[in-house]
Amino acid sequence: MDLTSLATFWAFVGLVLFLALIVYLKVPGMLAKSLDNRAARITNELVEAKRLRAEAQSLLAEYQSKRKEAEAEAANIVAAAEREAEMLTAEAKQKTEEFVARRTALSEQKIKQAETDAINSVRATAVDIAIAAAESVITAKSDAATQAALFAKAIGHVKTRLN
Repeated sequence: MDLTSLATFWAFVGLVLFLALIVYLKVPGMLAKSLDNRAARITNELVEAKRLRAEAQSLLAEYQSKRKEAEAEAANIVAAAEREAEMLTAEAKQKTEEFVARRTALSEQKIKQAETDAINSVRATAVDIAIAAAESVITAKSDAATQAALFAKAIGHVKTRLN
C-alpha cells in the first residue's frame, strides 16, 4: 500500500468514527428536535400573526364605521347649523324691516306733528297780529264811549259762552 491509499483509508476510518460518534451522541435527533421546535415556534408565530391580522382587520372595520358615522353626524350638524343660520338671517331681516317700518312711521308722525305745530304757530301769530292790528285800528278810530260799549258787549258774549 502506498502512502496515498493509507491516508485515504485513515481518512475513511476517521469519517466512519466521526459519523458513529454523531449517531452515538444522538445529534441527528437533537437536530430534528431543534428543527421541530423551531417549526412549532414559527407555526405559533404565524397563528399569532393571523390572529393579530384578523384583530387589526376588525379594528379597521370598526374605526371605518365610526369614521362614517362621525362624518354623517358632522354633515348633519353642518346642515342644522346652516338651517339655523338661515332662520336667524330671515328673523334678523324681518326684525330689521319691522324696525325700519316703525321708525319710518314714527318719523312721519313727528313730521306731521311738526307741520301741525308750525301751522298752529303761524295761525296763532296771525291771530296775534290781527288782534294787535284790530286793537290799534279800534284804538285809533274810536272814542271812550265806543270803547266802553264794545267792552261791555265782549263781556256779554263771554258770559253767554261760559254759561
